[in-house]
Amino acid sequence: MNDTARQRRIKCEKMYQVFFFIFFFTSVTYGQLQYSVHEEMKRGSVIGNVAKDLGLNVKELANRKFQLISQTRKQYFSVNLDNGDLFVSDRIDRETLCEMKPNCFLNLEAVIENPLNFYTITIEIQDVNDNSPIFSKKHFDLEISEVTLPGARFALGNAQDLDIGSNSVQSYTLSGNDNFRLREKITTNGIKYPEIILEKSLDREKQSSYELVLTALDGGNPQKSSTATIRITVQDVNDNLPMFNQDTYRIRLQENAAIGSLVIQLNATDEDEGSNAQITYSFSHISDTGRQLFTIDSINGEIKVLGRLDYETSDIYEMTVEAKDGGGHVTHCKVMVQVMDVNDNAPNITMKSLSASIPENSLPGTVIALLNVRDLDSGMNSEVVCHISDTLAFQLIPSPNSYYKLVTAAGMDRERNPSHNVTIHCTDNGSPPLSTNKTFQLNISDVNDNAPVFEKMSYILYIGENNQPGTSIHNVRASDLDCDDNGKISYSILNSNVEDIPVTSYVSINSMTGVLYAQRSFDYEQLREFQFQVMAKDSGSPPLSSNVTVRICIIDKNDNAPKILYPSADTEGSALFEFIPHSAEKGYLVTKVIAVDADSGHNAWLSYHLLQAPDPTLFTIGQYTGEMRIGRDLPDIESLRQKLVILVKDNGVPSLSSTVTLNLVVAENFQQVVPEIRKQPTNADSKSPVTFYLVVSIALISLLFIITVLIAVIYKCRKTPTPTSYGAYSRNVYPQFTLGCPSEISDTSLPFPFSYDVCVTLDSKQNEIAYLKPVQNVPTDNLIDTDETVNDASNNEPNSNIIAQV
Repeated sequence: MNDTARQRRIKCEKMYQVFFFIFFFTSVTYGQLQYSVHEEMKRGSVIGNVAKDLGLNVKELANRKFQLISQTRKQYFSVNLDNGDLFVSDRIDRETLCEMKPNCFLNLEAVIENPLNFYTITIEIQDVNDNSPIFSKKHFDLEISEVTLPGARFALGNAQDLDIGSNSVQSYTLSGNDNFRLREKITTNGIKYPEIILEKSLDREKQSSYELVLTALDGGNPQKSSTATIRITVQDVNDNLPMFNQDTYRIRLQENAAIGSLVIQLNATDEDEGSNAQITYSFSHISDTGRQLFTIDSINGEIKVLGRLDYETSDIYEMTVEAKDGGGHVTHCKVMVQVMDVNDNAPNITMKSLSASIPENSLPGTVIALLNVRDLDSGMNSEVVCHISDTLAFQLIPSPNSYYKLVTAAGMDRERNPSHNVTIHCTDNGSPPLSTNKTFQLNISDVNDNAPVFEKMSYILYIGENNQPGTSIHNVRASDLDCDDNGKISYSILNSNVEDIPVTSYVSINSMTGVLYAQRSFDYEQLREFQFQVMAKDSGSPPLSSNVTVRICIIDKNDNAPKILYPSADTEGSALFEFIPHSAEKGYLVTKVIAVDADSGHNAWLSYHLLQAPDPTLFTIGQYTGEMRIGRDLPDIESLRQKLVILVKDNGVPSLSSTVTLNLVVAENFQQVVPEIRKQPTNADSKSPVTFYLVVSIALISLLFIITVLIAVIYKCRKTPTPTSYGAYSRNVYPQFTLGCPSEISDTSLPFPFSYDVCVTLDSKQNEIAYLKPVQNVPTDNLIDTDETVNDASNNEPNSNIIAQV
């Protein structure tokens, strides 16, 4: 309390001096101000008003450039030039500025210009209780022998407090106990040191250590404190033996225990301490196998795994451990290690018999392999379940004594799967389960169970006519899913006839490659197509075969010139006469040139042209119809004879053509035509009877024409049918033909020495062409002369046809 009163007195004196200096010396050049402030004040806290204390006008502070200069690194104080307040600008820590000094002052210099004045401002930093007492260490360790007498003293370290005065350390307290009490020792400089005094004798066997709490208290408000722990160890006297807590230790240890893993830590206790309680451990009895598998730490008694344990080799180990203290006292215990089985052995699959291959026609249930499965573990770890990867094709049948039979579950097909990779997967019931896979390859041997298969269901081949014999036509291919001899294919042509001729005389085949060759040159006009069968046969036993139909179509070439059917020339090349009445006008149909071509398609498209004509303007011919018409009015003469050469050519490349000579006679009646006919060379009449037939035919046609005109006039019809037909035959063999005729025909006869099917336009205004459809192999013996009635088609049926057959 005396220190507090003294500090208050000093503080009052300093404040009196400050007021005195402010009152008397504010008007002088050199002045001094003094303030007092507590540490840890908040920033911005106002200490005093400098302008007021110095007697200055507040406005002069800024005008006269008032400055506050600090002799420390930090500017702890600042002046507000607007109002002259001196305030705290930074945190103030008295212990940092003055450490343990009883008084702490901070000197500042104030400078103001115009006139220049210097002021000294002294600020006293007053202490506040912002620091707790601190011990030099947190723990004080003492060792006291259990034979120490009561009353013994043990000094402890004192606590330090950075604060001063009443804020520093004032007293100590000790936690309650029955063996020790606290005493404070004061030095000459007034520092208090705590001491503990032993009150009662110690017994280490009852309590070997004590832990007390020493508390240091300061005199601040609020009061602060700190604590330190006093750990007292009672020193021992060797009067006890080591003791195990059990005579026998039974340990269960997994066989997969890692090397270095702890089996057990033995702890033999000795009530003594120090060297008297220092126990060493060792094996006093252990087998040679156990010594290779276990080791013991002589200091801490840890028994660890030294080698690999194997339940399948040995499942129990027994050892005797000796514990000896520093005084030579010994005690023993027995350690029994029971090795527990773990699932560390995967199932072992052994093949007792195995078939490397089986034929593909093997029946379901065929035995492939016999295998044995073993697991060296025990209990659940040795129970094994097996299955196979391909359950559709194979089946695994269990048998006694861990045997399994692998059999086929379905029929085999080498063509789909020539081999099978069979995987047998066996898993035990351990945790975690272990498994083993056994994979082997089973080959399926081939059986001739697949017939050859052609690439196509049928073949349609095309070859141009007039080919060279031996020409390759096509390669017929077949495949066989079998292998080796079962898949080796040979080709042959089945015996058949094409129009009573063996097909082998037309084509042949390479038995190894299947290439077809033409044996002869084909003629489209004689043979347009034929078909036969090719057999593909493998070399298996028994062999299998399959057939395919091959159709060969002959492609036409333009190798036939047009054949002119009408008008037909005699053997000397002379043509018939066509009668034209004087009354015929322009557009009158004189005759129609009819021609056919043995070719087909474009090669048979015919066109008609006037090759020679005395007066080209008098007669015209339809390019595609062959109709000969009068191009202009006939000249007014009694008789006119014209000899025309008509060219008929086809549309082939190159184009082929034929010509015919046509004699036209213009007369008033048929009697005038006879002299013209007689003008023909006599040798023609004598050499061929055909001329006679032609003359008779012309006469009949003219007569029929006159009758037709009369009937038409009488009945006032546009058209009437006029039957007219003449027959002729030839020794040559020609096919049958059908002729479409125009709606109006001339009074002429149409001898047909050729047997063809011909279709021509019915209307001269339609630009159509003739085409040929020959009939195959018409015998010449069947050719007879026939007369067919040729009817004109009515205008209402322009598409009706005139049929003529020889």
